[in-house]
Amino acid sequence: QVQLVESGGGLVQAGGSLRLSCVASGSIFSIMLMGWYRQAPGKQREMVATITNPGSTNYADSVKGRFAISRDSAKDTVYLQMNSLKPEDTGVYYCNAWASTFNSWGQGTQVTVSS
Repeated sequence: QVQLVESGGGLVQAGGSLRLSCVASGSIFSIMLMGWYRQAPGKQREMVATITNPGSTNYADSVKGRFAISRDSAKDTVYLQMNSLKPEDTGVYYCNAWASTFNSWGQGTQVTVSS
């Protein structure tokens, strides 16, 4: 298992930027895929961006060109740089780490984009 701690959420105006961080601890060597997901009020949780162990990335169509996922292996940290934020990006953002033996989630960090 791994433990994930997110930070970096907050309130920002439309068009602004935020950077989320997710620090992992525990069985880090087992992680094959990490990602960011979000859940808006009344909606299901959805994938925002993922990054594989070799470094391949994938994005939801709604964030392509605006968000970027990256990782710093030396710090066991995954980042989500969010630019040109829109009110529809509002939600709780969760960090996820997947391996063949576990699927771990962080506690989430709130992102609110005002119009």
